[in-house]
Amino acid sequence: MVPVGTMPLCYVIDAEVHVPSGLKSTKTCHDSPSGQLLLGIRQFNAAQWYQCHETLELLWMVASGDLRHLYQGIIQLAIAMHHWRNGNFNGAISLLDGGVDYLSKLPQICLWIDVAELITQAESVKKQLEELGVARMAELEPNAIPKIMTVSV
Repeated sequence: MVPVGTMPLCYVIDAEVHVPSGLKSTKTCHDSPSGQLLLGIRQFNAAQWYQCHETLELLWMVASGDLRHLYQGIIQLAIAMHHWRNGNFNGAISLLDGGVDYLSKLPQICLWIDVAELITQAESVKKQLEELGVARMAELEPNAIPKIMTVSV
């Protein structure tokens, strides 16, 4: 419940999230990353995938356009890896596909993130998981786990 006289961060109408226009982000892919995104990247790269999801979800809620796709793509990759670690093969494969789909809509670099490299890594880990199969998915090589790389601009 939202206290009287305050405005909720977002609200849902007919299963669609709405954010008041004053809270929407005006950033574009050409801008520098926020501190919160940098935190999410550190969490992702430290295999703190669920925490990364929580951190980036706050950014995703107020984003639109390319940045919404970026955050959604990273969130889906993070949860895919969370599923892999917890033994959910189908969840991992499905969310790796979903994350790549979102990231594929973006330029190669967005908010200093090497999106093209992240897509390549996600596709590679998916291929390796499919080759290992459900029974051997825990044998995934540690160097196969995707890392978010940033670039100099």
